[in-house]
Amino acid sequence: MLIAGLGNPGANYENTRHNIGFMVIDELVSRQNASKLSSSFFDGELFKFSNHFLLKPLTFMNLSGKPINAVKKFYKIEQVVIIHDDLDLEFGTIRFKKGGGNGGHNGLKSIDENITKEYIRIRLGIGKPEHKSQVSSYVLSNFNDKELIHLSEWIRQVCESVEDLLYNSLEDVSSKHTIKKFQLKLYDKGKDVSI
Repeated sequence: MLIAGLGNPGANYENTRHNIGFMVIDELVSRQNASKLSSSFFDGELFKFSNHFLLKPLTFMNLSGKPINAVKKFYKIEQVVIIHDDLDLEFGTIRFKKGGGNGGHNGLKSIDENITKEYIRIRLGIGKPEHKSQVSSYVLSNFNDKELIHLSEWIRQVCESVEDLLYNSLEDVSSKHTIKKFQLKLYDKGKDVSI
């Protein structure tokens, strides 16, 4: 399986909403103790654990499909999972989908053009600004203070869903890990808090 997280390279974009896919890949690399592979041919950061690959395309968002296609072809990978931000979902939500439209997401447009729409998508809600004209600046801005409190827990939950997907069907993973409204478990007080 190839698991690719979408984002933009460079320190300026590192903690932006558009880079949530990169953040999840970084955490998966750590959790799985994945080995970094020589990836200059693929124009991305490529890691491997067991028989699975983790990829952060470094072509900027609107060209993400090219390195994903290159890795897919080189290693003859059948199943591809894309982790990406989604403006149409509230912050902290997790949804799963195979195929379908790209919702105007430039990274997904590029992937559709390069490998078709037959891949699994893990959609991570980042919310959206009040006005459509603010979308570009919104996705390229950092998570706010309130969101940052919950970010690491959200990323952990996403990683667990990816790890589950390695061994189980999309339907099973979706029924177990879909989050329609983000909740952070306060273990010491034994209750959930929604944001």
